[in-house]
Amino acid sequence: MSSTTLHYLDIGAMGRGEVIRVFLQDAGIEYKDVRYKFDATWPASQAELKAKGISKTGRLPSLEYNGQILSQHVPIMRYFSRKLNKYDGATDEEKYEVDLVSDLYVDWRAGWAGALGASDEVKEAYAKKTSPQFWELVGTHYDRTTGPFLLGDDISYADFAVYQAYSDDSITKTIPETLPASIIKFKEAFEARPTLAAYLKDRK
Repeated sequence: MSSTTLHYLDIGAMGRGEVIRVFLQDAGIEYKDVRYKFDATWPASQAELKAKGISKTGRLPSLEYNGQILSQHVPIMRYFSRKLNKYDGATDEEKYEVDLVSDLYVDWRAGWAGALGASDEVKEAYAKKTSPQFWELVGTHYDRTTGPFLLGDDISYADFAVYQAYSDDSITKTIPETLPASIIKFKEAFEARPTLAAYLKDRK
């Protein structure tokens, strides 16, 4: 696949754009990685992105792909999953499970992002209630199979979202001290994937 450019904030391994980077890495899709400083220059960058039609809202990530502008990180992964005929489950029941867990992730991310820069009370509520509840719930879905991934031995786009949630919670030091065994098993398997191990080890 060619003519692919990812636009995202220059915030290291955090956030929605990093989900796309990891997904593209695993899928073997080459892309140009354009990052924008999240500082005093960001409003001007937003205006330029909107003027060029790269982002209708000024929010990122946006992915330029063969003349199209794709937005929203979960739909982007769904788009490529269907295009590649992988990462999406083989049956209607598997596709439902992948969609369900990706929606749980979207709900989680709203709470995680809302706690960033919030009051100490909000941060504490997230760390002590929202995050543990999310991981306990997601763990029940990973318990459904004997394999390490949501669908067993086959990785899905929801796995990339869940791993990013683990990474983001770890960076902000809000990951629960105790995680379900199924989540620990998943994390280890995800990080050991031949397509991802070197990337995840070297990223900052």
